Amino acid sequence: MANTAPKVAALEREESPGIVDKKAETLAVQIRKSKHFIVFTGAGISTSAGIPDFRGPQGVWTLMAQGKQRGNAVNTLQAVPTLTHMALVALQDRGLLKYLISQNCDGLHRRSGILPDRLSELHGNNNREYCKECGKEYIRDFRAVASQEKTIHDHRTGRKCALCGGVLLDSLIHFGESLFEEPLQLARDHAEKADLCLALGSSLTVTPANEIPETVGSRKGAKLAICNLQDTPVDGVAYMRIHSKADDLMVRVMDKLGIPIPPFILRRRLVVRMESTKDDRQQLRVYGIDVDGTPATFLRSVKLEYNRRLVRSEPFLIQFRSDIEVGTPLKLELEFMGNYGEPNLHVTYEYGGSNAETQYLLEYDPETGEWKVTIQ
Repeated sequence: MANTAPKVAALEREESPGIVDKKAETLAVQIRKSKHFIVFTGAGISTSAGIPDFRGPQGVWTLMAQGKQRGNAVNTLQAVPTLTHMALVALQDRGLLKYLISQNCDGLHRRSGILPDRLSELHGNNNREYCKECGKEYIRDFRAVASQEKTIHDHRTGRKCALCGGVLLDSLIHFGESLFEEPLQLARDHAEKADLCLALGSSLTVTPANEIPETVGSRKGAKLAICNLQDTPVDGVAYMRIHSKADDLMVRVMDKLGIPIPPFILRRRLVVRMESTKDDRQQLRVYGIDVDGTPATFLRSVKLEYNRRLVRSEPFLIQFRSDIEVGTPLKLELEFMGNYGEPNLHVTYEYGGSNAETQYLLEYDPETGEWKVTIQ
């Protein structure tokens, strides 16, 4: 798409704070009245996190069309979800936001707390890969993308499925490739149900994704609001057009709704299980999962107290030469990938018998640098 982007970006303009405030008031009223409110997001919601957009004055494609390269941008793995990301989480948790459709691949929606079954990532996720054979998904705390040494359409990441041994593929959609059927169909289904859609930070020029908000705006009785600094080709079917940065609008909307925007907390889910090996020995298995049970890789190493061996790769298995008595506390030191500077964490697993497992919710606050551990 860089060869179709103009060398001079489309004009960006911002309406006055007073006008944005009035439109935020109207939008808040519509959100309260809505029976099925959905949101559609683009790259513009992540720019305040330091991630560039595509078609803005400093956008990736704009600069490429000018023969330029962008300077240092924030690594998407280290980017902190924006006020807009966290506002959407709060709307979801209050039951106001029914579904979120995104063109973004940066992984910030899922990391911020949007539930997987409330989200269609139409163009994929840099941190999500899946098995070509059985379809099993994996969430990684690293960029799970193909090297593309042969072609951009070669999605092999070089890893194998832990379940069936099949080839793992990244989930990114490149231009000229079809979107994954399930997230696209879910997005279309929710667009048909929606009585209100808010499009945030998208130029709405990429098909078929841009047809989602257009579907809502074109249907009698449904309303489409668009918040973007540049004009979009879908503006004609919008009942409200806001020329504003996404954060500036969403801070006002949440204030009108009386709903505080929560801070970003990095949440990790850890499972520790004692199991028997084929030779009747005991071994401890330590692994991560996402909120929906999807395997999640966020550990760099695991170490058992008083054991010199450091387990540095998945599966994290610690074997015991002698039997462990029920009730024995086993202290583990966890080392994380550290994208947010997470320090090592010590957790205690109390052995409850063969195949007994304990799940832990690990919550890390990047502002304070502290962990909170809850046994679930």
